[in-house]
Amino acid sequence: MEGQDEVSAREQHFHSQVRESTICFLIFAILYIVSYFIITRYKRKSDEQEDEDAIVNRISLFLSTFTLAVSAGTVLLLPFSIVSNEILLSFPQSYYIQWLNGSLIHGLWNLASLFSNLCLFVLMPFAFFFLESEGFAGLKKGIRARVLETLVMLLLLALLTLGMVWVASALLDQDAASMESLYDLWEFYLPYLYSCISLMGCLLLLLCTPVGLSRMFTVMGQLLVKPTILEDLDEQIYIITLEEEALQRRLHGLASPVEFNITELKQELDNVKILKAKLERRKKASAWERNLVYPAVMVLLLIETSISVLLVACNILCLLVDETAMPKGARGPGIGNASLSTFGFVGAALEIILIFYLLVSSVVGFYSLRFFENFTPKKDDTTMTKIIGNCVSVLILSSALPVMSRTLGLHKLHLPNASRDSEPTKPSANGHQKAL
Repeated sequence: MEGQDEVSAREQHFHSQVRESTICFLIFAILYIVSYFIITRYKRKSDEQEDEDAIVNRISLFLSTFTLAVSAGTVLLLPFSIVSNEILLSFPQSYYIQWLNGSLIHGLWNLASLFSNLCLFVLMPFAFFFLESEGFAGLKKGIRARVLETLVMLLLLALLTLGMVWVASALLDQDAASMESLYDLWEFYLPYLYSCISLMGCLLLLLCTPVGLSRMFTVMGQLLVKPTILEDLDEQIYIITLEEEALQRRLHGLASPVEFNITELKQELDNVKILKAKLERRKKASAWERNLVYPAVMVLLLIETSISVLLVACNILCLLVDETAMPKGARGPGIGNASLSTFGFVGAALEIILIFYLLVSSVVGFYSLRFFENFTPKKDDTTMTKIIGNCVSVLILSSALPVMSRTLGLHKLHLPNASRDSEPTKPSANGHQKAL
């Protein structure tokens, strides 16, 4: 009987691992397909040659798509964990959700942290150097020469990074034990390096989020149709049409196409056409879209911003008054054992909405900063170098989002040490679970 029980337990563990692997593969496949369509929407079409550069661009495209899919998975894991916790609390004995357990959630977080390290330290540097490589002088040109140059550049970059971190550790902490720990590449060095990058991501989020919160109203005002109060759209369209016809007559009446003001006239004509299209869109919009959708969205943004600021302020006061409220990485009751909010599923839904609002605000704020304004991707006109840079930026922001959300008190999720239904899983090295 004991042998049969042992075989049954091993079979159950095997089927559980197969089920979790299948779910992880399906989720990642969906994210990869969506990420591919997003990148191809912004990728410059002129980069699609039919030679060696086309192969290099295609490989860089696949690596960038993989990185964007990992970023999307990292962002969605936090809401997915919160929703899974509430579902398990609402239906603890349901047969149809037995696959949704702590082991699956814990495994997804481990895979997300592993792939984040892989993309940040290996895939994205390889894609950038591979895209810029031409092969060493004296060697036969081709893919192999470019791969060789890329690997050499990666090796030099790794040595430079290792040396800089080792020197910084030696200058800041002269303890021999801490310096020797840097020789442990997998258990200490990479987690330490990733923690530094996560810290930079948190600082970047703290810088971008307030800017994004203030810019959200402007962005939504540009996307939505504003109410027409004391405005005559027909008269404005008539005036802008006359201006467009006058510019076209001036442009066609030039004696020579090499005159200096022809570029200025074309730019002015394009601006007039854009303004005319906006006015026609406002005219064609229905009454409820002009008078109901725009005010409702603005009020909703104001409410979400106020709630976010209020929650952050309350959490800061709690941290100042109560020392036990510090996020010290203590383990909670685990997935499916206790609700994360006093209001149950409604409170969890509010937390998810605030987390997504925080993410969108941080992205808007990131591209609104003066240093990153030229970094904004444009439809069908973004080079692969910019796509790689955007994927790295989104990966850093998404990796820091769970840590900052936990620090600001937007959620109280604690990942379990192991599942209740399977054997423990070895925790990840980069400290995502400790941060949560």
